Amino acid sequence: MSPIRELKSLRVRIDKLVYDPRLEAPPEQPHPFAYHITIDNGSEETVTIKGRKWIVTTACGTRQVIEGAGVVGKFPRLLPGQQFSYCSYHTIADDSVAEGAFLGISDDGQPLVTRIPPFEMKVPQNL
Repeated sequence: MSPIRELKSLRVRIDKLVYDPRLEAPPEQPHPFAYHITIDNGSEETVTIKGRKWIVTTACGTRQVIEGAGVVGKFPRLLPGQQFSYCSYHTIADDSVAEGAFLGISDDGQPLVTRIPPFEMKVPQNL
């Protein structure tokens, strides 16, 4: 199996981050944050996103790792110059930072990774 290669020209940007208390959240993590993300294929390769890995770290250092297949139930195939945008959300107990990576594969079978830049989720103080 080929080593995983970071494809720097496959870029991820956080378009919007919103605290949204209307979203479903468990009692132990009652604060939902919706995020809007775009994956932009600036490379010369066609890439299919196969999975994602999130690491959510709280202000006190506790880490939660979230992994799964695809992105919001899809496996987007991005030709050079194409983008894929989606919205999802994390629930947290207190202030946290989320970061991670998307895992993909090129049309020639090379495993690829691109990083999801870190973003802060600060629980509003006026709740």
